[in-house]
Amino acid sequence: MAKTTKGSYTVIFEADEEGWWAVSVKEVAGCRTQAKSIRQGRRRIRHALELFVKNARTVALVDKVRISSELQRDIEQARTARKRAEREQEEASALARKVARRLTRSMSVRDAGEVLGLSHQRVQQLVA
Repeated sequence: MAKTTKGSYTVIFEADEEGWWAVSVKEVAGCRTQAKSIRQGRRRIRHALELFVKNARTVALVDKVRISSELQRDIEQARTARKRAEREQEEASALARKVARRLTRSMSVRDAGEVLGLSHQRVQQLVA
């Protein structure tokens, strides 16, 4: 067993054609395993690493999932769209709160809900 006490190791995940992940530690030659899921791969590679280094149970493992550049672009686009949608949802909620407060000054919570297309319970939450 090597006596390496490195602070972290890079774990490389590569998918094969059959849906399995080949998992290896970049910095430790021969430290590899395979798994059906990334989660399982993380557990298995830590066990494999115990054969090579003393601090395998506590060392940080940094995932590096290798996928095609086309998929990486698609993932980034999806993340960007999700962030944009979250910002727009926050803006919509803030506007709904503002409008609900203004409406309930001149009408009941139930009527404000009708006007906004929301339940009266949701309007009550917005104005609280």
